[in-house]
This record gives sequence, C-alpha cells and structure tokens, in this order.
Amino acid sequence: MRVLVTGGCGYKGSVLIPKLKDHEVTILDTCWFGVNQELPLKPRLVVADIREATDLSSFDAVIHLAGIANDPCGELDSKLTWEVNVLGTMRLAELASRGGVKQFIFASSASVYGIKGEEEITEDLPLEPVSDYNKTKMVAERVLLSYQHKMAIQIVRPATVCGMSPRMRLDTMVNMLTMQALTEKKITAHCGEHGGKLMRPNIHIQDVTDLYLWMLEHPQITGVFNAGFENLSAMETAEMICKKIPSEINITTVKDKRSYRINSDKLLSTGFTPRYSVADAIDEIKVNYDVMSFRPEDKNMNLKWMKLQGLVA
Repeated sequence: MRVLVTGGCGYKGSVLIPKLKDHEVTILDTCWFGVNQELPLKPRLVVADIREATDLSSFDAVIHLAGIANDPCGELDSKLTWEVNVLGTMRLAELASRGGVKQFIFASSASVYGIKGEEEITEDLPLEPVSDYNKTKMVAERVLLSYQHKMAIQIVRPATVCGMSPRMRLDTMVNMLTMQALTEKKITAHCGEHGGKLMRPNIHIQDVTDLYLWMLEHPQITGVFNAGFENLSAMETAEMICKKIPSEINITTVKDKRSYRINSDKLLSTGFTPRYSVADAIDEIKVNYDVMSFRPEDKNMNLKWMKLQGLVA
C-alpha cells in the first residue's frame, strides 16, 4: 500500500515508520526536530509543511501525525497552532478526497475531553477542550468526520504517550519524571489545582504506533476511538518511578486545568490488544540512560526547542 505519513520524523512517527516496512512509505515533515531514523526501511522524505501539500493522488492511505503538539506549544503561537492543526488538516482532507485516498487515520488527543468528573470517559461524552491545542484537535476531528462518506476516517484519541523514541520527547509526564529521577534523584511534578491527584491516561509509544498500523490493516473499523490503558495520578506515577529509581518526590502547583481518565473499551472490543505498560517505559528510559548513554538535549523539549530555533512568532 502507498502510505503518506505526516510528521513521520516526530516522536511517534520515528517509531511507526519501521513498522510500515511492508508498505511504500512517504514522509511529509518540516523536520523541525531533525531526522532521527536510522532505518533498514528508507522511506521517501519530503521536507515540507502540511499546509504546502498540493496533491495526494498517489497515495492509498494517510496517517496524519503532524501538528503543533501539546498545550504549552499551542499557546506559544495560537495563530500558528490553528493554521497547522486545523487548516493544515482541512487541506490534507480535501486533497485526499480529491485524490481518491481510501483511508485517513488521524492522531487526535484524549485531551479534547477537557476537565471531566466522570470515572469512565467514553467517546460519546461531550468535548470541552480548555486550550488552543485541545480545541484545534476537536475542530480537526469534525472536519475529518465530514469526509467519512468519501473515505474511511479513523480517529484515534491517544492518551499521554510514554517510552523511548529515536526522536525522544522529555516533556510528557512519565518521560519527564523518569529523567528527573535519573539526573537529579528528585522528582518535581508540576501539577495543577488537583495537585498530586491530577490524573493522566497513558499509552506506551509501541502500543500507539502498533495501533496506527493495526488501523491501516483494518480500514473497515471507522470512527473515533480512545486509546489509553493506564490512568494514573501524578503521585502514582512518581511513586512507580521511585520504586525503580530511588528519588525524592516534590509535588508543586502550577496553572494546569487538565485532569482526566479515559475508557478504551470501544477500541479493545475491535480486537486490538495493547502489549506494553508505563512500567515498561520507565525501564526503557532507565536502560537507555544507564547503558546506552542517552542524555537530555534541548530538542527533547518541544517548547524550549521551538523558542531556541525561532519557530514561532
């Protein structure tokens, strides 16, 4: 199958691309964070912005991962976030429709639900996003669903992703706290008004990339799906890390309204089965630090790197 992967050089994309070895793959990516794959598979790489795409008629499927990721980066340049995440997605959807693309897989976010008090957050609950990033994901979803009569639309709402990648990120909760424990022997969890009880759903990067591949192989399974298999509080996450990397825990309060749990029974009912855990992610990061000499770099923090590189207005 001829597959276009937007954001294929990113955190998730760098793990996904090797799994697409049986397909003819093209990556569309700005490469803001570099090209990190050292792969047996050598996909075609087009260094460009998704807003510059002009023709998708040569592809059978699109896996759309590209976008301005996470709340802090989204707030850094609101105009850019809306243009890339919404207008860029709208452009891809229209080009895909005109070009005869049969399948469109979109990486949305579980954060579109906003603040929820329900114990079980399922796909049928109303979306109440609280940031530009969350809002753009919600609007992009609605744009794509308007094309579901023209191609198979598969929308994945992943939980917070954790685990190692060639294009590593250390600004997601599990990854960030694990690296703090390794480098400082102290975990400082910057939580919102919920304090240590702030909840985050989690998914291992191997599972979420397996899911995109699984969706590609099951185009008949369409619609919107939560994807997160461990709902953990900030304190629970810190305590889990401390069992593996003895550290002092310090919970601080910052402005952060996000606290949510998700239920992924709808996805599990389709036959997809996750294989990894938060504990696996912690172990991987520790091994890469202890054995493989992995060390934090500026480009591992999206917000810091975007500022340093002058990528925002």
